[in-house]
Amino acid sequence: MKVLILAGGSGTRLSEHSCVVPKPLVEIGGRPILWHVMQLYSYHGLNEFVIWCGDKRSIIRDYLLDYMPYPRHFTLDLQRNSIEFHQNASEPWKVTLIDSGDSTMTGSRVKRIKDCTGRSTFCLTYGESVSDVNIRELISFHRQQGALATVTAVQEPDGFSAISPSSERPAVARFLEKDVRDGQLMNGGFFVLEPEALDTIEDDSPGWENELLARLIEQDQLAVYRHHGYWQNVDTLTDQAALQEQWDSGKPPWCVSNGEPAMLLQEIQRAPNLR
Repeated sequence: MKVLILAGGSGTRLSEHSCVVPKPLVEIGGRPILWHVMQLYSYHGLNEFVIWCGDKRSIIRDYLLDYMPYPRHFTLDLQRNSIEFHQNASEPWKVTLIDSGDSTMTGSRVKRIKDCTGRSTFCLTYGESVSDVNIRELISFHRQQGALATVTAVQEPDGFSAISPSSERPAVARFLEKDVRDGQLMNGGFFVLEPEALDTIEDDSPGWENELLARLIEQDQLAVYRHHGYWQNVDTLTDQAALQEQWDSGKPPWCVSNGEPAMLLQEIQRAPNLR
């Protein structure tokens, strides 16, 4: 199953960093947010990624091209202009990078995914949130519901706008309020979709959150998976500082899934520093 990561936003509220790097490359513990997101999916067995880039896409491209660390042992054939690596410390990832343009709406980016996903179920997320959501359980829940799409609902962190009747997403709000009434919920950004869900996009106008999800709700084709664990969007410098402090504590909560270590912190710290 492929994982599509939307990484085309400009990150205006993280302006001190986003003027230099795109938000998905803002670092926590010396690793970009994008890397943390990919590690979560990889832990759950998903290693094929499609990253949709917009603003500052060349920086994301260069990061990925430079990602593979040079091992200590290799053979260089000067005559054939080739190099053979004898050790590979990189993750088992296959990454496709797509240029979606500078100002393409989120919904339009999703529409263009058809060529990458074929006719298979796929995951979709943003490159700016860290969580310990159980991806395997999320996929299993999606299949049980039989809907075209599943959205992960998370508890509202301090400083975030909850999904409510007065929000800009009334259709989504009504659905979530009917489904769960015990707290303020918001879109956690971890989706599972059937390829047919993309057929609801007719042109380049709709945004993913504002219009496409509402259409799926009207068709009774959006399921809600409630995540009770950790979730945090990296939207401001305060968010980044808080996550860095949690990382420095040695027990970053997004590195745990259902009580099991999603990523052994020692292994992460031994991994090459890919700044």
